[in-house]
Parts: sequence; C-alpha cells; structure tokens
Amino acid sequence: MSPGTTAQRSTAVIGLQWGDEGKGKIVDLLAEQHDVVVRYNGGANAGHSVVVDGERFSLHLLPSGILRPGVHSVIANGVVIDPDQLLSELDSLRSRGIEPGPLAVSDRAHVVMPYHKAEDAVRETVLSEGGGGASLGTTGRGIGPAYAEKVQRGSAVRVGDLLRPEVLGRRIRTAIELKRPLFEAFAAHVSGEAWDVDTVVRQARSWGEQLAPHVADTRRLLQDAVASDRRVLFEGANATLLDIDHGTFPFVTSSSPSVHGIGTGTGLPPSAIESVIGISKAYQTRVGAGPMPTELRDATGDAIRERGREYGTTTGRPRRCGWLDLVALRYAAEINSVDTIALMLLDVLAGFDELKLCTSYRIDGVTTDVFVPDTSALEEARPVYTTLEGFSQDVTSSRLADDLPANALAYVSFVSDYVGVPISIVSVGPDRDQTIALGGEALR
Repeated sequence: MSPGTTAQRSTAVIGLQWGDEGKGKIVDLLAEQHDVVVRYNGGANAGHSVVVDGERFSLHLLPSGILRPGVHSVIANGVVIDPDQLLSELDSLRSRGIEPGPLAVSDRAHVVMPYHKAEDAVRETVLSEGGGGASLGTTGRGIGPAYAEKVQRGSAVRVGDLLRPEVLGRRIRTAIELKRPLFEAFAAHVSGEAWDVDTVVRQARSWGEQLAPHVADTRRLLQDAVASDRRVLFEGANATLLDIDHGTFPFVTSSSPSVHGIGTGTGLPPSAIESVIGISKAYQTRVGAGPMPTELRDATGDAIRERGREYGTTTGRPRRCGWLDLVALRYAAEINSVDTIALMLLDVLAGFDELKLCTSYRIDGVTTDVFVPDTSALEEARPVYTTLEGFSQDVTSSRLADDLPANALAYVSFVSDYVGVPISIVSVGPDRDQTIALGGEALR
C-alpha cells in the first residue's frame, strides 16, 4: 500500500526485528484509513507507543487504533489477555479525556491469571540459577505460562469462561492443583494470593462483570467486516525475530507475531490480507537475552540508546543497540512477504560521521548472507559491515523526501535495495506529523 492513497481493504503491520520498531505509530497513522484495527497475538508483554500532539500514550493490550474516533478495535482470539491491564488502560485513557471507541474482546481469547505470573517468576528464577540454562529474560507478565496452558487445554481459562461461574471455578481449581507442587517448592518467590482458589475466583468473576459489554465472537465480527468490504488493519505485537516458529528460539515470545499468526489469531483466511507493511528501525535493538550480531557495547551503542530513548515501553529496561542488520531484515521481509517497509527513527542516526550496515556474517570462518534463526550459529556470527557516509543535519522537521539530506536518502536507498522491498515511509520523530511518505505527500 502506498501511504497517502486509498487504503487496501485489509493491511497487516508487522515488526521485522526483535520488537520496539515503532509499529504503534504506523498503526495509529493508518487507522484513519481503516474501519477496524485488530490485535491478533501476544499479550501485555508488548508495548506500543503513540505520540499525539506531543502527548505519549503507551498501549499494551488495546489496539493502537483506539485513539482514532470512529475506529472499531478488536482483541482477537490469538491474544492472551490480562484483564487488570486491559481495564487499567481503558481507565487511563478516560482519565486523560479520551473516550475509547467501540471495543470487542474475543470470547475465545485466553486469560492471563495471577498464577501464570507466579509461574513465570519461578521459571525465570530457576533458569537464572542454572537449573535449565540462561534466563530467557521474559517480561514476567505470565504470557508464556498462559499460552502453555492453552495448549495443555484442560485447565485453561478463556474470556468467555469469565461469564460462566461454574466453569470458571472448576478450571481455576484444576489449574491451581496442577501447579501447587511447583508453588509449594518455591513458596518464597510466590505470593500466596496468586494460588489461593477463592481469591483468584473472586477476582476473575469481577473481571467478567467489567468486561462483559465487550465480549464477542470476534471471528464472526471480522468475517462480516471483510464480507462487507470494511477496511481491516491487523496490528502485530512483538516481531518476526521473536516468532515462536521463525524467530531466534528459545529467546522468542510464545506466539506468532509474523503474518502467519493472523489466520490462527483471528479465524480469517490468509486471502483476507491484501497488503503487508513491515516495520523496521533504521538501526537494531533487542531487549532481554539472545544473540544479536550487531550489538554495540561502546559509546556508539550508548549514543543510539540515549538519542532513541531506547528503554522498554513495558518494562523500562534499557535496550541493547547496534547497527542495522540487513541479513536479518531481509529474512524477516521474506517470511512475511512484505510489500513495503516503514523505516523508523532515521533521526536518531543524525550526527554520526559514518553509518554501518551489516550485509553478511562470518561464522566459523565462512562468510554468508543467509540468516538462520539458530541461536548457536548466531552467537558465533560476526557482522561484516558496509560503511556509508553519515549526515549531520537534524531531520526531525523534514516532512518531504526532498527535505532529507542526500546521505540520509542514500542510506534509505541502500537498505531498500539490499532487502529487495521498497521503503515507502520514513519516520523522523515520534509525533504523527514527523512522518514522510516517500514519493508522496507527508502523512497527516
């Protein structure tokens, strides 16, 4: 899809790195051209930031389109929902004078329970102490345990169960009994309320009462929207290199943030997706553990972190920073069959004399430009860089391609040529109007 033109009937916005690429900003911009915005994967471990007129909004479960009047927001079945977080986000918007638009929450989405967060804490404790290898560096939001229980089936709680007291109580009791030996063994690390049946049941029933007006069969809702030619925007949480199947396993998330997660996460067929926009920073970042070949542990990496405000939206943790990895970016673009790329945070690179781009790896003495999402191989990978001249001009006030310095445009062109995908959007700041549609008018 070319920004500034009529939107496709359905568009997917997908992160192409290890998350935090700026997907929220692009979803917010494109939401104006769509009728429905859908979250299809992940949970409150994802954080999308949107800046409107200088005011920053941090969204974890609510689709980024919630800030656009008249746009319908959908949290589909592929999401695991922390009701406390969701209700808190809704209350936060209202406290800032924003009345959220229509919101539908899938009755088949699974619920993150207090004991999932407790289990997450125990698992990270065991891993960090050497019981099963290095810590995975999770956000501790209970996402992995909730997805695991979904697959195990018998004791999992879905949103629809919050409205069925007998079913709810039975499943919570079963889940806690199954986890009791774990919690008793690590009682020092777990709050007793997290696995007290009566406490958890009361809390879950309260969630059901508050969320009842939003609970819906979202598959049917979305099917009707597509059938009636309403424009649907799919918002991926996390990113492709964190995909449970196609990411750098085991340092991944527990769902499919790639385009492949849309079908299972919404119930719509792949044919419903007409356009895929990949989101990438102009450099590389990562939060938590796992290999990152271009990571810079020096003053340059520190400068990128400070300029880009590279601290997690969800956790506040400092992000690991480095030069852009084009080998990984091309892989992610191929996985998602990306039609176009939005290159974010180009402004952060202003002031560097040289800009480096990783165009291949050296692994065991062999040079390769093929990305393999294998942790052992990537830990041994050493980046081979192509160096371009930097640019000194502040580009945050640029609104058209002609406003950008020649070296900045050369950088964008190099990325596009290497990946083999056109770059149609360049972001030069966090606000809505700090966005350039290459070959067209500035986005508003």
